Amino acid sequence: MQSGPSETRHLRAYWQGRISRALVAIMFAAATAPAIADDAHVVGRSKYFAPKAVIAPTIDGIAKESAWNQAEWQDLKHRWLGPEYTNDDFQGRYKIVWSESKIYVLAEIVDDTLIDTHRDPLTQYWDDDCLEIFIDEDFSGGDHQFNHNAFAYHVSLDNQTIDIGTNEQAQYYSRHVESRWQQQGNKVIWELAIEIYTDEYVDGSDENTAATLSAGKLMGLMIAYCDNDGSELRENFIGSESVPEGPKDRGWIDAGLFGALELKE
Repeated sequence: MQSGPSETRHLRAYWQGRISRALVAIMFAAATAPAIADDAHVVGRSKYFAPKAVIAPTIDGIAKESAWNQAEWQDLKHRWLGPEYTNDDFQGRYKIVWSESKIYVLAEIVDDTLIDTHRDPLTQYWDDDCLEIFIDEDFSGGDHQFNHNAFAYHVSLDNQTIDIGTNEQAQYYSRHVESRWQQQGNKVIWELAIEIYTDEYVDGSDENTAATLSAGKLMGLMIAYCDNDGSELRENFIGSESVPEGPKDRGWIDAGLFGALELKE
């Protein structure tokens, strides 16, 4: 998601304060100890272990494949923006499996009103109902606002995928993400297959190659849902990771908020 002028000032002040604290910590560590603590990730990150899929799931929004039975559910429970909500208004959880070429995400969403009013996929895409998948290929943390140190894929109800490019403009990344969902009762069952790219990804190039995945690989992961119940702007933004300080919606800039995703055999 993008920020307005007041949010941008807030973010700038936050980062200036964080950099100042980091410099003080580094100088203190250099004077008192031989090692410097890793400041790449915010404390309290979760860790998710994803099993390998013997047969990759079919991306159709049905989720009947046996591969999903191997994976554990993880909740979307941290309210980053908006007022308190009821269980009828929103509930969310997800699970992940992987193959050598992709990770696969199954999201189960309860949302009493599905909204997609901004018809231009590149305009205010974060203010419609959408699923947001944050991926840091090497779990390095750090800034990814206008670079591909990490990706923040906004996946819309019409299965378009948008993120900010290195030109500082929103653009399509739908070729990275295969997405389908279906409604089952009061739930949306959403399946996604996602190719993983390193920080060497170049927008507009035909030579980008997706990473090959293997057991033991550690990546950064965070998943969130933008919930709009009929307003011009989204009412809520709910994610899988806690944000103990600073702007709670800064995942589109700060990969240090992401949890750890480890691929298991």
